[in-house]
Amino acid sequence: SSDNQTQHDVQEILRLGQQRMAHVMPGADWQSATRKRGTAGVATMARPDRKQEAWRYTPLGFLDQADFQPIVEGPFDALQLSDIDDLMLSDPPRIRLVFVNGYLAPGLCAMAKSADGVTLSSLAGALGEVPAMLRQQLDAIAEHNHVFAALNSALMSDGALIHLAAGVHLDGPIEILHVSVGLEQPGICHPRHLIVLEDGARAEVIERYCGLGDGAYFTNALIEVSLGSDSEFLHQRMQEESPHAQHLSDLQVHLGARSLYRLTLAALGGAWSRNDVRVTFGGEGATAELDGLILARDRQFNDVHLDVRHEVPHCTSRETFKGILDGSGRVVFDGHIVVARDAQKTDAVLSNRNLMLARSAEVDTKPQLEIYADDVKCSHGTTVGELDPDMLFYLRSRGIPADQAKQMLCQGFAQEVFDTMASPALRARAGQLLASRLLASTPEQGER
Repeated sequence: SSDNQTQHDVQEILRLGQQRMAHVMPGADWQSATRKRGTAGVATMARPDRKQEAWRYTPLGFLDQADFQPIVEGPFDALQLSDIDDLMLSDPPRIRLVFVNGYLAPGLCAMAKSADGVTLSSLAGALGEVPAMLRQQLDAIAEHNHVFAALNSALMSDGALIHLAAGVHLDGPIEILHVSVGLEQPGICHPRHLIVLEDGARAEVIERYCGLGDGAYFTNALIEVSLGSDSEFLHQRMQEESPHAQHLSDLQVHLGARSLYRLTLAALGGAWSRNDVRVTFGGEGATAELDGLILARDRQFNDVHLDVRHEVPHCTSRETFKGILDGSGRVVFDGHIVVARDAQKTDAVLSNRNLMLARSAEVDTKPQLEIYADDVKCSHGTTVGELDPDMLFYLRSRGIPADQAKQMLCQGFAQEVFDTMASPALRARAGQLLASRLLASTPEQGER
């Protein structure tokens, strides 16, 4: 069966990856406990299939169609800065970590001096020995919610390790740029990032996933974020993978007391993409603001799963996600908020709105509230609609072509999300990418 084949493919990726790592880059001793936990998870966890509610609408047929080979050969140093000019932001951050096919490429990085109390390292040690406090924090909050998260732990290749000491306010953002270069054989890499902010620290990170060319590859990333009391973290993530890429990202965040976490996610690329976001409130008075835009056009599949856990009192969460669908694109949105029995005075609002541009597009949206406390203020809602014909008529009557009018209305729909990006340069790039990809869409069975 295809399910058995899928499980076989995951096991084969693990076997090949471990075999190649043993000969090429065995990894540091301090990583061995994480790798063993991941290996055990791959061996024992149930395979994802449609019988599992969290994977009910997520197709995994691409695993049957491509023989993904683990990329464990280490840094890919053939690229020059001129090769990634088109991927650069208009105002590049002074600190930039560039990973090519999953491994840090020091020659492409920008390492301006950061403030005292800021530690930048890499999992594979390309920036020097990994400090003890980061070794202890790695894998401290990660949960293996599915077999791909376990696979990341077993075969984690490289990644950014960022630590801010108590009270440090970082001036300007840190950019983590992933560049994937298509190989003769489709490859799979497993980036692993760890971001730790101690009490009262403040940081901004721009995390981007890009592809050079139209090659096929699979990015399987896991990101851990730990925020101390009274800290503030602005997290901007943009997925702009190649049209034949597969992208799976598992983001896991733990919030300390009175901390603030702001996430903006723009999922704009890839043939198949899934973003899992889990936020756990571990201290009273914390706030999480999660915003996202999901684009799916032609035969593109784009999936976002939120798991927000209110486990302590007096915390606030706001989730606003929007989808734009064209052609035979398909979007899945699963937003799940859990309010524990002791999490009194919780304030949580979840919203999902979707704009359908073609009759052949499909959206599966499932906002959920699971409440065990009795003194809370929680709500959720979802909408699925089409472009306002009166607005289209208004623009057309003023001489604006139909395609441009549609694009303008979609940009206006997305702007609420883009405006939450702290970086003007990233905000501009997101708008440009959305515009270019909407113009490239070709509805297959008639527009709405």
